[in-house]
Amino acid sequence: MLQPKRKRFDGLLLILYLNLLIIGLFMIYSSVQTGGEPLDLLNLQSALGRQVLFSGVSLVAILFILTISTEFWKTFAPSIYIVSIVGLILVLFLGTVIKGARSWFALGPFSFQPAEFAKLGTLLLLSSFLSNFRTDLDEIKYQGIALSILLLPVGLILFQPDAGSALVFTALLIPLYRAGFPSGYFILGGLMATVFVLALVLPLDILLFSILLIGLGSQMLGFGRRELWAIALGLLVVLSIVAWYQGFQSLMTGLLFIFMLILGILTYREGRGRYLAFISLLMIISAGLAVSSFFLYNNILKPHQQERLDVWLNPSRCDPRGALYNVLQSKLAIASGGLEGKGFLEGNITKLNYVPEQTTDFIFCAIGEEQGFIGTFGIILLFTLLVLRLIQIAERQRNDFSRSFIYGVAGILFIHYFVNVGMTMGLVPVIGIPLPFLSYGGSSLLFFSVLIAIVLKLDYGNRIRVG
Repeated sequence: MLQPKRKRFDGLLLILYLNLLIIGLFMIYSSVQTGGEPLDLLNLQSALGRQVLFSGVSLVAILFILTISTEFWKTFAPSIYIVSIVGLILVLFLGTVIKGARSWFALGPFSFQPAEFAKLGTLLLLSSFLSNFRTDLDEIKYQGIALSILLLPVGLILFQPDAGSALVFTALLIPLYRAGFPSGYFILGGLMATVFVLALVLPLDILLFSILLIGLGSQMLGFGRRELWAIALGLLVVLSIVAWYQGFQSLMTGLLFIFMLILGILTYREGRGRYLAFISLLMIISAGLAVSSFFLYNNILKPHQQERLDVWLNPSRCDPRGALYNVLQSKLAIASGGLEGKGFLEGNITKLNYVPEQTTDFIFCAIGEEQGFIGTFGIILLFTLLVLRLIQIAERQRNDFSRSFIYGVAGILFIHYFVNVGMTMGLVPVIGIPLPFLSYGGSSLLFFSVLIAIVLKLDYGNRIRVG
């Protein structure tokens, strides 16, 4: 017989959060401690003292949120979203410029980034919208509303400009996908992202030729007897490569285009007009995006923005004492830690400030230098367990609002730790995204803590343990 038992907050989620919070305090202390000065947790003039204060405020915020009704977040989601949008607008006029972006409100010795609050407001409203019984994501109308909720704050943040915070909003595509948003949009988005990156790596003429060849191959493999068509495609690729390097690019491009027109006519006559239209549309979009990306990089992006992309995709173009310096020092610090690391408080590369922003965006370097591969693997494991636990919690929810919200939290945390760790190793662009719970910063720590608190409360209110 099933009997209701006392409901409990998710202990594993809480333990993972507290572990990361404590590790963050230790690593911030290690990053700023230069030897000789006593440990003073209450000194608000130091990064550690302020982070201890931020941690205390975050814990108080968690306790307060746990007393709020679960219905509050869905009921007031529109109001919170509107307030967050107003904050993003005001910061464009009244904000303080930090690191080239007008994205902060300065309050004495402290500062607040409204983009963090906007992530919460957007996630709440999007979750509320997706849980509405009238919402049908198969209809264009509701698809447009969902995307508008997401794109409005992104556009305002890009005006600051703060590409890092704007990128985090892509995490909110996860609850959209889970709610049944058409997968074709995600395929198209992935295609556009791939073409954009390739346009920054490959010469434009080679990329356009490759798009033509891929489109032709898609048509060929759409016919019967695919084995023969696959062989023919392979031979065509080899012939194209030879012709390209022999200087017959224009001739080969013309021949491929004529061949594609012939196959297009055959495809249409077989009654596969929709397939032909789909392939043609993807080719047109890809070619247009390739040209647009090339133009954007060379004519619109500012030099420092071009340098960030070059550090990621074309490091050979960058000055090792300039734009590439941060990533080189970051890699050096992590590599110097070896397997076991140099030991707590023994990271001389970070101690001597060779790594810029070592307490914020590059806090992972201090972990790598002092704790080595074992320490960095442990941090990645903790974050992975945190995200997986959030997914488990999301799947056991009994209402759509809680499920969508918790999936969004999982996505936000994943994007943050994936991008932050990736940029310290040169795997993604350096765009200034903090490592959750570990990087120094009051507004980010409070934001992540509030997310965890809301998850704990929603899960508590929607789950009854049975036995």
